[in-house]
Amino acid sequence: MICSNCRRDIAEYSNFCYYCGSRQTRASGIPSAQKRLMRSSTDSKIAGVCGGIAEYLDADSTIVRLVWVIVCVFTGLVPGIVAYAIAWVLMPEAPVPAQVVVTPPPPNSTPHPASNS
Repeated sequence: MICSNCRRDIAEYSNFCYYCGSRQTRASGIPSAQKRLMRSSTDSKIAGVCGGIAEYLDADSTIVRLVWVIVCVFTGLVPGIVAYAIAWVLMPEAPVPAQVVVTPPPPNSTPHPASNS
């Protein structure tokens, strides 16, 4: 799939561009891939759990992280850490997107004018 904003190649199941962060829309004629809850390989601070949940819910990962912190504060720090660790173990990691290699244009072959001073 090609990002509609920066025109780079990204994975078909992506909701956001890995490079510019813009939300991706699917064409109506193309069936979308089934969503799976996986840890994010590109949007991770610790293990990618909140990033994966955000991709699954089509939400911003910062919002998911803030909600997780607020829930941990009100329910106790230990249950939140245990829940995160369980999610870390149970959720599979998403595949790393393919890297797009951009080759620079060849250098200009015309010589630069030399100064005769």
